[in-house]
Formats: sequence, C-alpha cells, structure tokens
Amino acid sequence: MLHALSRFGRRRTLQGSAAAAVVLGLLLWWVLPIGEEEPSGSLTFSTGVRSGVYQRYGQRLEGALAKDMPKVSIGLQTSEGSQQNVERVATGKADFTIATADAVATYLHSGKPGADRLRGCVRLYDDYVQLIVPRDSGIRTVADLRGKRIGVGQAGSGVLLVADRLMKAAGLDPTADITPVHAGIDTMPERLTDGRLDAFFWSGGLPTGAVQDLSKRFAIRLVPLDEKLVTELQAAGGSTRYYRSAVMPADAYLDAQQGQAVQTVAVSNLLITTDRVDPLTTEAFTRTVIDSRDRIGREVHSAQLVDLRTAIYTDPLPLHEGAKRYYRSAKP
Repeated sequence: MLHALSRFGRRRTLQGSAAAAVVLGLLLWWVLPIGEEEPSGSLTFSTGVRSGVYQRYGQRLEGALAKDMPKVSIGLQTSEGSQQNVERVATGKADFTIATADAVATYLHSGKPGADRLRGCVRLYDDYVQLIVPRDSGIRTVADLRGKRIGVGQAGSGVLLVADRLMKAAGLDPTADITPVHAGIDTMPERLTDGRLDAFFWSGGLPTGAVQDLSKRFAIRLVPLDEKLVTELQAAGGSTRYYRSAVMPADAYLDAQQGQAVQTVAVSNLLITTDRVDPLTTEAFTRTVIDSRDRIGREVHSAQLVDLRTAIYTDPLPLHEGAKRYYRSAKP
C-alpha cells in the first residue's frame, strides 16, 4: 500500500513539474521575443556641419542607437548639409541621414542616381531660415543684400538652396548681385564678427547653438523674411512648395531679438534612407528616434518637437516598409 502511494506521489510530482514547465514555457513565449532577429552589422549616418544642429543631434542619437541596437555599429559622417546628405544616401555612401524636404524634392525632380530608391522614416522638426546681420547694419530686407559679402552656406548645403531662392525671389542674382561666400555655420559667425561678411544665411532648428553663442558675444539682428517674399518664393513651383511662412518666437535668441518675434521661412526635416536597408533595421532605427526624443531634447531642443502624430508625413518620400511596421505597432 505504501509502495503504491509512493508511486502515485511520484507520478503527481512529475505531472505537476510537466505542467509547470508548460506554463513557464508559455510565459516565456509571451514575454520574450524568442526567435526574433535583432538588427546587426554596420550603418553610416550622415549628419552635417560641425556645431550645426544635424551634427549635434546625430552625436546624441548615436548613443541612443548603441543602447537600443547593440549588434549594430554606427558610424557618423559630417557633411556640408542637406543636399550632400541626400546624394550620399541615394548613392549608397550612407545608410541614413537628415535632410530638408525641399532638398529631397529637388533631388527627386532632378532624376539623379538612386532617386527612386529614397524612402522616408520620420518627419522630424522644422528648420527656420535665419538671415543674420550686425545689429547696426543697414540691411533691413533681402533686397538690401545687393553689393554685399554674404555667407550662403557650403556647396552641398540646404542653406545654399534656400538662400539662392530667396535672393531670386527678392529680385537679386545670387551670383552677380552679391559676393557669395561658401562657408558653413562653423565659420560664418567668426567671419561676421571680424568684418569678412556683411551678413549670412543659416537654416536650422531653434535655437542653433552657434547663432546663440554669437548673439551673446556680438550684437546681431535677424532680418525678417516677410510673407510677400515667401509668396514670391513659392511661385517658382516644384520643390519650393515645401517652404512656408513661419515666425521665430521672441525667445529663440533673446539677445539678438530683444523681445521681438521675427517673420521667416520654415521647411521640415526628414529622416531618410533607401530601400537597400532592411525593414528590421529601419523599424528599430525609427523606434529609437521616436523613443529618444525627450532624452536628446534636453540637449538639442529641436529633438523635442518630433511628434508621433505627424512623424509619418514624410512627403515627398513614401515611407520605408520598416518605418510602416513601427507606426503600425506604436500607440499615439
């Protein structure tokens, strides 16, 4: 009798252990993504000019990506700006980048190599066009730039693209009516302070650190870009439809604006890639960009403006399949 009870007890114990193992297995299947692949390999992220918003954002995003995608090696490349960024990604020289919508549209319309492979991931934040002059300058409008030495951005920058268009809208020939100086935000402030420039254009998120630093050590002013000028700008058609009237808030650059809001032009920034990058990697990359918004935003203010509700609007590019996967799974 005791022997039978012992066998019964062992059988109950084995059954209980088996049941527990089944339950544990089901829990692990539910909690852990067993068998789900992680992104791996190496990626190149093209950023921007040293001290510009693209570069500062890219440096901080690199840290977030390293944490979220530990099997992926991320390499950053500085660049001249949006135009060069789009070309790099389209031709496979970089995997991801940030570029303004007008620069993307211009590349698409040109039919240059790889244009048809470009895809969008995230609509990020807006760039604001900033025309900066010494506070005592007589330059009050874009038309007043005639005959002056003007910083217009580097050859591959989005700044150059919009600066040339704004000057044409104001009736100026950007090569004959001014002396164009092709320099980036890393050197234009110093050129202005030592008198080698009369003004310079910049297009970036607010505030841009280099402009903010300049305003604290040198008296500058922001020249308004009024709605009439924007109307003329948009009249050219094509990629100029991505420009819109905007207002820089009075506290964007406290020392430069002296409590005054400034009328200007804005254009959205996009995180872009190509169909060469696999959906798994793109989904993870997109997730990190959205999830790291607040953390990066404490150091790069523009990052705070990334909004899940508008992030999917990457016109003029279709969404990458991996980005679609992320947005389907994300809760607004």
